Amino acid sequence: MTSVWENLTVDARDPARLARWWAEALGYHIITDRPDEVEIRQSADKLPGLVFVPVADGKQTKNRLHLDLRPADQEAEVERLVDMGARHVDVGQGDVEWTVLADPEGNEFCVLREREE
Repeated sequence: MTSVWENLTVDARDPARLARWWAEALGYHIITDRPDEVEIRQSADKLPGLVFVPVADGKQTKNRLHLDLRPADQEAEVERLVDMGARHVDVGQGDVEWTVLADPEGNEFCVLREREE
Protein backbone atom coordinates (compact mmCIF):
# COMPACT_ATOMS: atom_id res chain seq x y z
CA MET A 1 0.00 0.00 0.00
CA THR A 2 1.22 3.55 -0.71
CA SER A 3 0.32 6.92 0.72
CA VAL A 4 -1.48 9.79 -0.99
CA TRP A 5 0.04 13.26 -0.81
CA GLU A 6 -2.61 15.28 1.04
CA ASN A 7 -0.98 18.63 1.88
CA LEU A 8 2.21 20.59 2.21
CA THR A 9 2.18 22.49 5.51
CA VAL A 10 3.70 25.96 5.71
CA ASP A 11 4.52 27.67 9.01
CA ALA A 12 3.45 31.32 8.91
CA ARG A 13 3.36 34.35 11.18
CA ASP A 14 0.08 35.35 9.49
CA PRO A 15 -1.43 32.18 7.96
CA ALA A 16 -4.54 33.87 6.52
CA ARG A 17 -2.54 36.57 4.75
CA LEU A 18 0.05 34.14 3.37
CA ALA A 19 -2.64 31.67 2.27
CA ARG A 20 -4.45 34.44 0.38
CA TRP A 21 -1.17 35.43 -1.29
CA TRP A 22 -0.46 31.86 -2.42
CA ALA A 23 -4.09 31.34 -3.49
CA GLU A 24 -3.80 34.36 -5.78
CA ALA A 25 -0.36 33.31 -7.02
CA LEU A 26 -1.54 29.78 -7.92
CA GLY A 27 -5.16 30.46 -8.85
CA TYR A 28 -6.26 28.29 -5.88
CA HIS A 29 -9.26 28.61 -3.60
CA ILE A 30 -9.44 28.82 0.18
CA ILE A 31 -10.98 25.56 1.36
CA THR A 32 -10.58 25.95 5.13
CA ASP A 33 -10.17 29.21 7.01
CA ARG A 34 -9.71 28.78 10.75
CA PRO A 35 -7.36 30.52 13.22
CA ASP A 36 -5.27 27.35 13.54
CA GLU A 37 -5.08 26.54 9.80
CA VAL A 38 -5.92 27.90 6.39
CA GLU A 39 -5.97 25.45 3.50
CA ILE A 40 -5.88 26.24 -0.22
CA ARG A 41 -6.39 23.88 -3.17
CA GLN A 42 -7.12 24.06 -6.88
CA SER A 43 -10.63 22.92 -5.96
CA ALA A 44 -12.25 21.38 -2.89
CA ASP A 45 -11.98 17.87 -4.30
CA LYS A 46 -8.45 18.11 -5.75
CA LEU A 47 -5.32 17.22 -3.76
CA PRO A 48 -2.73 18.16 -2.76
CA GLY A 49 -3.36 21.36 -0.88
CA LEU A 50 -1.24 23.89 0.94
CA VAL A 51 -2.01 24.31 4.65
CA PHE A 52 -0.79 27.39 6.50
CA VAL A 53 -0.44 27.14 10.27
CA PRO A 54 0.51 29.80 12.81
CA VAL A 55 3.96 30.03 14.39
CA ALA A 56 5.32 32.72 16.69
CA ASP A 57 8.76 33.06 15.14
CA GLY A 58 9.78 34.22 11.68
CA LYS A 59 11.65 32.19 9.09
CA GLN A 60 15.31 31.76 10.06
CA THR A 61 17.16 29.89 7.28
CA LYS A 62 16.85 28.70 3.70
CA ASN A 63 13.93 26.35 3.12
CA ARG A 64 14.81 22.67 2.94
CA LEU A 65 11.72 22.09 0.79
CA HIS A 66 10.29 24.53 -1.74
CA LEU A 67 7.80 24.82 -4.57
CA ASP A 68 8.81 24.99 -8.22
CA LEU A 69 6.34 26.83 -10.46
CA ARG A 70 6.34 26.30 -14.23
CA PRO A 71 4.46 29.12 -15.99
CA ALA A 72 3.78 29.52 -19.70
CA ASP A 73 5.89 32.72 -19.65
CA GLN A 74 8.63 32.85 -17.00
CA GLU A 75 9.45 36.54 -17.36
CA ALA A 76 5.81 37.64 -17.17
CA GLU A 77 5.14 35.37 -14.19
CA VAL A 78 8.16 36.63 -12.26
CA GLU A 79 7.00 40.20 -12.88
CA ARG A 80 3.45 39.35 -11.74
CA LEU A 81 4.66 37.66 -8.55
CA VAL A 82 7.04 40.50 -7.71
CA ASP A 83 4.20 42.97 -8.26
CA MET A 84 2.19 40.88 -5.76
CA GLY A 85 4.90 41.17 -3.11
CA ALA A 86 7.45 38.43 -3.87
CA ARG A 87 11.10 39.42 -3.93
CA HIS A 88 14.20 38.11 -5.66
CA VAL A 89 16.54 36.15 -3.40
CA ASP A 90 19.97 34.58 -3.71
CA VAL A 91 20.25 31.18 -2.07
CA GLY A 92 23.54 30.43 -3.79
CA GLN A 93 21.90 29.27 -7.01
CA GLY A 94 24.51 30.90 -9.27
CA ASP A 95 23.76 31.40 -12.96
CA VAL A 96 20.71 29.20 -13.60
CA GLU A 97 17.69 29.14 -15.92
CA TRP A 98 15.17 29.56 -13.11
CA THR A 99 14.41 32.53 -10.90
CA VAL A 100 14.41 32.21 -7.11
CA LEU A 101 11.85 34.36 -5.33
CA ALA A 102 10.58 34.57 -1.77
CA ASP A 103 6.95 35.02 -0.73
CA PRO A 104 5.95 37.84 1.66
CA GLU A 105 7.16 35.81 4.69
CA GLY A 106 10.49 34.89 3.08
CA ASN A 107 9.76 31.33 1.90
CA GLU A 108 11.81 30.63 -1.21
CA PHE A 109 10.31 29.17 -4.37
CA CYS A 110 11.49 28.83 -7.96
CA VAL A 111 9.92 30.02 -11.18
CA LEU A 112 11.12 27.70 -13.92
CA ARG A 113 11.42 28.31 -17.64
CA GLU A 114 8.65 27.18 -19.95
CA ARG A 115 8.66 23.43 -20.54
CA GLU A 116 10.07 22.53 -23.92
CA GLU A 117 7.86 20.16 -25.86
